[in-house]
Amino acid sequence: MKLAQFFHNTELRLGIVKQEKLLPLSFVGDFHAWLSAGKPLTTTGPALPLTQVKLAAPVNRPGKIIAIGLNYAAHAAEGKRDNPEQPLIFAKFPNSIIGPDEAITWSSKITKKVDFEAELAVVIGERTTSCQPKEALSKVLGYTCGNDVSARDLQFADKQFVRGKSLDTFCPLGPWLVTTDELKNPQNLSICSRLNGKIMQESNTSDMIFPVAELVSFLSHHFTLEPGDLIVTGTPSGVGVFRDPPIFMQDGDVIEVEIEGIGTLKNQCRNQT
Repeated sequence: MKLAQFFHNTELRLGIVKQEKLLPLSFVGDFHAWLSAGKPLTTTGPALPLTQVKLAAPVNRPGKIIAIGLNYAAHAAEGKRDNPEQPLIFAKFPNSIIGPDEAITWSSKITKKVDFEAELAVVIGERTTSCQPKEALSKVLGYTCGNDVSARDLQFADKQFVRGKSLDTFCPLGPWLVTTDELKNPQNLSICSRLNGKIMQESNTSDMIFPVAELVSFLSHHFTLEPGDLIVTGTPSGVGVFRDPPIFMQDGDVIEVEIEGIGTLKNQCRNQT
């Protein structure tokens, strides 16, 4: 099932995407209210063409955004780093979330090195503590495309990741959430990013150092995962900062993240200074 969050007047509503159309749910409320209500799935009214719907991020107010660094071997190598022995964890703040077709914005007074990172994003479906890898995927509600946008000058100056990864608009998500009944194996999905139509990253989730099941298990042994929590699982090689010469996103650029079985997340870039 593809579950999309969309704007209905000034409110967020949910719908099921089928064959380029959206079937609105009768449930009134956003994604997190829907989770709390027990995930009702009754649809109502006529199907809406996707071209007539403004989609929002499929997850809009997670309790936690947990990000994983250096989770593809080729990405660690391009940064001249060894593979980590255990997951490298950092946080992004929820204020960074935007949806498809929303603008990634920044001020050049704050950062001049804004980079892209295509990532598979995992949405937790139930409260999870100290689970084993063999049961971890049963705790997942679904998957979406993520872009771990990064202000590299802030990240490297701080020597930790939170500020440079948490600026407003620096966590695009979408275009919808694909539930685990439709996407059963997250470890064999092609993943790429395109900047102004040019492929920048191209890989497969099979190249993750720590697969999704191991990540969910590892994290749950350190802190409780709650329904709606988001895990962004690391990015493949090809990011802008490690290119020669480096390539950073500029005002007017269009960045796309595409993941097999999910779809394409597209955002435009705006330097507001």
